[in-house]
Amino acid sequence: MPGRYATALFELAQEAKAVDQVSADLDSFAAMLDGSEDMVRLVRSPVFGAADQVAALDAILAKAGIKSIAANFIKLAAENRRLFAIRDMISAFRKLAAQARGQISAEVVSAEKLSAAQIRKIKDELKASVGSDVELSETVDPSILGGLIVKVGSRMVDNSLRTKLQNLKVAMKGVS
Repeated sequence: MPGRYATALFELAQEAKAVDQVSADLDSFAAMLDGSEDMVRLVRSPVFGAADQVAALDAILAKAGIKSIAANFIKLAAENRRLFAIRDMISAFRKLAAQARGQISAEVVSAEKLSAAQIRKIKDELKASVGSDVELSETVDPSILGGLIVKVGSRMVDNSLRTKLQNLKVAMKGVS
């Protein structure tokens, strides 16, 4: 379902020649989700009705400067009771936009917010590895404790501390 919504949004953005603007607006919305538990609650909670979500989003999007296609898309997702999947829709849109620009999209999960220098270094390493520009989306997940999880296409490198500890635990069980 997120792929269908993202494809429809991407086609609309292409027709309007506004893919970059829609990408920027969706990135702003994703940043608001990452920075606010109240936003996450609004998006994920089934307690809020579609009309309540749309009304709240209308005010939030206007204040954030998110307008036109992206704002209409987010509100449509709320009207259709699909707002819970908005992160997946944004991720799918990013992948479509990256493909259109000739980039490969990658995801990085870290325990803490990465600095601009760290992100740049990861992008450079991935570009050297895959041979083309990389569109990087970043997620913070404190439960991985440390390290990184990097996904490029169907490949994933899990170098998180949580996974290393789990592997050590399994290895220790085999010893005794």
